[in-house]
Amino acid sequence: MAYRQTNSRTILQRRSSLSNLVQQLLDGGAVIGITWGLVTYYTGGFYSAYVNMMFLMLGIMALTYDRFAIYRSNATYIDKAFNLLKAWSLTFLVLVVLAFLTKQSDIYSRSLIGKIFISGYFAQLMLHYMFRIIYQKVILHSQQNEKVLIVGQSKLAYYLQHKISSNPWIGEQVIGFIRLPGDEKQTSGRKAPGRKSDPIVLGNIEHLSALIDQYEISMIYVVTPLQSSKALEDIYTNTLDKHVAIHWIPDIFSLRLVNHSVKEISGIPVITLSETPLIGMRMLLKSLEDKLLSALILIAILPILLVVAIAVKLDSPGPVFFRQNRAGWSGKSFKIWKFRSMYVHQEEAGKLKQAQKNDSRITRVGAFIRKTSLDELPQIFNVLTGDMSLVGPRPHALQHDKEYSQRIFDYFARHHIKPGITGLAQVRGLRGETTEIGQMVQRVEADIEYINNWSIWLDITILFRTVFAFTGKGAY
Repeated sequence: MAYRQTNSRTILQRRSSLSNLVQQLLDGGAVIGITWGLVTYYTGGFYSAYVNMMFLMLGIMALTYDRFAIYRSNATYIDKAFNLLKAWSLTFLVLVVLAFLTKQSDIYSRSLIGKIFISGYFAQLMLHYMFRIIYQKVILHSQQNEKVLIVGQSKLAYYLQHKISSNPWIGEQVIGFIRLPGDEKQTSGRKAPGRKSDPIVLGNIEHLSALIDQYEISMIYVVTPLQSSKALEDIYTNTLDKHVAIHWIPDIFSLRLVNHSVKEISGIPVITLSETPLIGMRMLLKSLEDKLLSALILIAILPILLVVAIAVKLDSPGPVFFRQNRAGWSGKSFKIWKFRSMYVHQEEAGKLKQAQKNDSRITRVGAFIRKTSLDELPQIFNVLTGDMSLVGPRPHALQHDKEYSQRIFDYFARHHIKPGITGLAQVRGLRGETTEIGQMVQRVEADIEYINNWSIWLDITILFRTVFAFTGKGAY
């Protein structure tokens, strides 16, 4: 029998609030006011070019501020200020790129644009601070918090309780926890693990209906492991007459997730556990970043490439470049470019030995270019051909992939994005020979962290840090 959807309403809804709307209007008003004031003061009028720029800026702000969750996160003020700076900077970066692409950059005063950028940021920063203080001092004290129960006693359940309790502007108060079948046995009324003020475990799932009435509960969070769908169904059907809001939080975080998300297909909710972050516009942005920056970098390093190539050729017989098969995005094989740093030799059949300290296979020039990472520079050609990216997990030899995938269960998750010349693991000093499995585990964790948090800003940050991490103790 075919499944028929009985409700055409989209199931994924973005929760908004009046406070978010007010903050957005304040930010937009500040940007309009500052742009109009500065342009009028310095140019003597508000000309059409600047009017167009202002409306375009507001449109880009809507996209970038949504991307950085400026109005949807409950971050600390310091984190909010940093995210605001990133979103505001990206807005102006897009404006500048568009101005150059359309050959309109000469119309605008660079000094004036700089003043708008600085004044606009600090004005928004001040408005966010003032609104935060007013909201906490006036509005939160005048409204009644909703009383909440959390069903479940997993780590995620306690983490949820901590987040609700430490964010007063959410407007919710956790009264206590309810045990699910299979949860650790505890006596009702016992404090939950944590601070003295933490809510107590009120009872079992059988007591839920009575507890809703007793404590005047208006909202329930059900935090269940993947195998407890029956408990969720029972909770939902048994509380329909209690007029409470029910939110389900499936505890999927015991898995090592890769770029996880929640989306829908024709109204059907889909929880994505593993997916590349490079989809749609994000893939286009990453590709543009790689092509533009690698072309500029190639021009800058061309003299270095020529010098190193001559040195390699004069130092020892053999080819200038070393080519080897590596696994790239989605496991597709490609040949990597590197300067040859070892004497030409034959590896043992079925074995691939990592470079070690004082390795007799490494040439004199090879020791220097490996220590300074100059041997990696030819991979700029891999970036230009699309096999690699400037930033991403480092591609390992195929034999090493096979070996480590058998010892690290989520090793291949690092192939959910293009491999890079540099990466988060490298700028953290996780490079060179891996004598212990724990060292490779740290690399994989850094690679998955990069995939889960990918952004153009993160790439730029890693590229900048790479300049100062050009050498390292593990590089030989």
